Amino acid sequence: MPFLLYVAVFLLLPVGVLAVEAFRAVDPVTFEESWSTANLGAIAEGAYARSYAGSLRLSAITAVLGAVLGLALAFAVVTSRRGRLLRRLVLTASGVLANFGGIPLAFAFIATIGTQGVVTAVLTGPLGLDGFSLYSMTGLALVYLYFLVPLMVLTIVPAIEALRPQWREAAEVLGASRWQYWRHVGGPVLAPPVLGATVLLFASAFAAYATARALVGSSVPLVTLQIADSLSSNVIVGAENLGKALALGMVVLVGLVMVFYTWVQRRASRWLA
Repeated sequence: MPFLLYVAVFLLLPVGVLAVEAFRAVDPVTFEESWSTANLGAIAEGAYARSYAGSLRLSAITAVLGAVLGLALAFAVVTSRRGRLLRRLVLTASGVLANFGGIPLAFAFIATIGTQGVVTAVLTGPLGLDGFSLYSMTGLALVYLYFLVPLMVLTIVPAIEALRPQWREAAEVLGASRWQYWRHVGGPVLAPPVLGATVLLFASAFAAYATARALVGSSVPLVTLQIADSLSSNVIVGAENLGKALALGMVVLVGLVMVFYTWVQRRASRWLA
């Protein structure tokens, strides 16, 4: 009951409010309220559609890169000869870094590789390297990878460790090469958790707000920034509920992603249990 109450107050109630307010329109002249789908139609075009496209593109790129880098790091940790000590250190660091985000992370990168950052001063001075801007989609993707790669490591290490050594031994006894083992045994078993972890990274990047707000402001089209501008009254008269319509669309997208993630995890559980 406490858990259901918590879910109802902090999840179902806000989603219900968004679902209602997204269909309310205000006349800019008479200020009369009415029910309309105009808000949902408005977010599917113009700057709002570009913000959705920007968030989807950024989330997809960082999720794929984070999954590849995190998977490589996880394999290096699991197969290392140093064993439990290295695994404990990497997982502890990943647990810390995966939760290090928001404004502190943005300012850490600004102080390091920003326009006047320490590393920037070294690279553009003696080495003569320039052309990279932290305050762009590329720079924002780099910052996102800082917490997405550790999140991938935390998510995928248990799946890698669940690969039974007997499977490899049986494949070798039957004359299978390493490529054949990964092609027919290890790869199919590990594919669902890798795909599920990638979807989780996508949802995490798609919902990120504070880091992007502190780093790029409104110079990069992201739906979370558009929602913040709308809710802070930076809108025209009569369009106050556009931000709630944007948030509802975002909730629907993240909900679909998490449903797919749950389905993938169930498919993988029968092999990794």
